Amino acid sequence: MKNNLRVQRAIKNITQAELADLIQVSRQTINTIESGKYVPSTVLALKMAKVFNVPVEEVFQLEEGD
Repeated sequence: MKNNLRVQRAIKNITQAELADLIQVSRQTINTIESGKYVPSTVLALKMAKVFNVPVEEVFQLEEGD
């Protein structure tokens, strides 16, 4: 699964730490999701989309073979 979390954060002008605080996770969790090392739970993905006020599909996309 790929994501454009970094782009969404830039549009909203928030840091990893600020996003983490908003959705009540650690900054390290945001970092591992952005780098593709961790796929978030459905609840976490929905929380992120809500922060950015976009559909979850704008933040996360399935890759070929997922």
